[in-house]
Formats: sequence, C-alpha cells, structure tokens
Amino acid sequence: MQYKCKMTVIDKKVFGDLQEKYLANPKSGACPFYEVGAEYIFERYGDEDTFWTQGNGAHCSEAWDCFSRYVYTALQGGSIMRHWTNDEHIMIACCNDGTRPVIFKIERLDYKVVYIDADAPAQKKIADNLTELTGVINAVFRPDKNFIEVFMDRNFEVTDEEIISAISDYKVVQID
Repeated sequence: MQYKCKMTVIDKKVFGDLQEKYLANPKSGACPFYEVGAEYIFERYGDEDTFWTQGNGAHCSEAWDCFSRYVYTALQGGSIMRHWTNDEHIMIACCNDGTRPVIFKIERLDYKVVYIDADAPAQKKIADNLTELTGVINAVFRPDKNFIEVFMDRNFEVTDEEIISAISDYKVVQID
C-alpha cells in the first residue's frame, strides 16, 4: 500500500476588527497566498518526494509550519487525527495568521501502484476498468511513470489478487 496526501483549501477568514486594531496595514484583507478550492497533492513514491519540493517555498511558511506534520503523517500511512475527527484519515487545520486564517482539509489517500506489461492505450483502458472493482474509488494511468495508481476507499482495501484477476488479459509485473 502507498499513500498520498491531498490538501484542499476549504475556507478563508478575515477578522477586520483585529486587523484594524493590531496590524501595520489595517486593511490587509484576506490571505493573498491561497484560494478556496485550491488542491495540493503530496506524494513520496519512487523518485517523487513532493513533501520536500512543495514545502520549499511553494507554501506560505506560517501555513507550512501548521500543516506539514499532518501531511508527513499521511504520507507515512498514519492516522492523521485519531479520535478527534470523525475520520482519522482527515484533519482540518489552519494557519497561524490570527487576523486572516486559511483553513485546510488534509486527507490521506490510500493507493496501490500497478505495473502492467501493456502499451499506454491498453493501460489507460485497464485503469478505466479497475474503477469498477468494489472498493476502488479511482484508477489513474500515469504515462510519465508507466504505471497505474489504484485509489481505494480507506475502509475497504482491495487485495492484489482482486486487481490481478481484473486484469487477467495482461501480465501484472508488480504491485506496490
């Protein structure tokens, strides 16, 4: 099993009264760095390690300081917030800016990497067909890496045997 982390900006707040009272620029307004609806995917598989590359200036340092621990935990397959949220694979966090906080939904994505001895068009079709397996929420062919990512419902792991059986016309080389 492999893990990615998806982070979504779900809200931004502005506390104008606090900005007016405490900031050098009392009309600072909302955070200019993030937009509601923006999504960020972190992964650590093979030669990819976007935890480090996205954290290196691609995010506001105040926000990164607040959510990086949850992203790292998700990438290691851990429980992000056991017994705090109604799904231990999800955390709601926000940055440190008390006058204009940004609120993030951080979730662990569980997936398997499937290497198949087939050309790209066949792998694309196989990925589409794998979405029909119970417990699979998405399957994506990565032509840049020549493998398929099979994303699973966190509460329903699809076995390697089920994946192999669904791809019976092709040779499965490896499943990570």
